[in-house]
Amino acid sequence: MDQDSVVSRIRLIQPTVQLHEEFLECAFEFGEGHRDGFATDSVSDAALQDREQFSAWVATRASYADEGTDLPPDRVHDTLSWIVDEREPTRILGSISLRHRLNDFLLAVGGHIGYGVRPSARRQGVATAALKLSLEQARSLGLQRLLVTCQQDNTGSARTIERNGGVLEDVRETPDHGTIRRYWVDLTRD
Repeated sequence: MDQDSVVSRIRLIQPTVQLHEEFLECAFEFGEGHRDGFATDSVSDAALQDREQFSAWVATRASYADEGTDLPPDRVHDTLSWIVDEREPTRILGSISLRHRLNDFLLAVGGHIGYGVRPSARRQGVATAALKLSLEQARSLGLQRLLVTCQQDNTGSARTIERNGGVLEDVRETPDHGTIRRYWVDLTRD
């Protein structure tokens, strides 16, 4: 598949209640547990399936992008987006979270950007295109240098980060998250 054509079709959209069923289909394709980039760790799968609770989650996540919103102490402001292909705008391919700043945990493990692409949409350039768009969002927020991380054994994600200008700083062992590759992306260069 031509990488340039994928990049031109991928869009990041704000989460919406109108795509509730499509979100569930995408999220549950990952199976149970953590879903990178989906920001669902603080809500149960049962709550996500309930339309009213899902609506509240979408509203809460939208508020986290607003720098004026008071957040829980362990959170930072972030912009959550869903990844779609303009040819099928109601099929969610994944999710990406752009954190506006780093706390200690994000500096050590999570980085500025977390993303996940549903298994059926992998190896098609979707993550590379979505990360490129998220870097453009970061530029618009005035960020100049971003930390993007992945698991040591996630070669696909490592390539995605490298294709988007990521320069490996180091590889670190973490007590609870395994071995992490830490990349910096300089947004001041073209």
